Amino acid sequence: MTDTDLIAAARAAAVQSYSPYSGYPVGAALLFADGSVVTGTNIENASYGLALCAETVAVAKAMADGVRGGLVKVAVTGPDDKGAGDPITPCGRCRQVLSELAQLGGTDPAILCVAPGNVRTVRMSELLPHAFGPASLK
Repeated sequence: MTDTDLIAAARAAAVQSYSPYSGYPVGAALLFADGSVVTGTNIENASYGLALCAETVAVAKAMADGVRGGLVKVAVTGPDDKGAGDPITPCGRCRQVLSELAQLGGTDPAILCVAPGNVRTVRMSELLPHAFGPASLK
């Protein structure tokens, strides 16, 4: 799967966003070593603190299906009409959730942070250096 395909999957997921409060639909697509892709979108709640980010939804879907590693790449997209044109990056919570899934498989996935006409690629370890994870509890 190409980066363009993965970004398209994230954008398609964002179409299903439930974001009536922020008006900021986000999509995420996770690519695994076996070629499978799991997507997620943000789901807001009138009690704002209960909102779920796209990346967290995608990780929860993958883990609910028994996926415990093999994460090689993630694409995260935001709306084309918001922000200053800078690529969207996972929030702190999502960085931790993505890091846990990556650590279960011993990977350091590339994270494609997307804005219209601009894709910034960074490694998970750059977004969350010295991450707390399963090995931290041993």
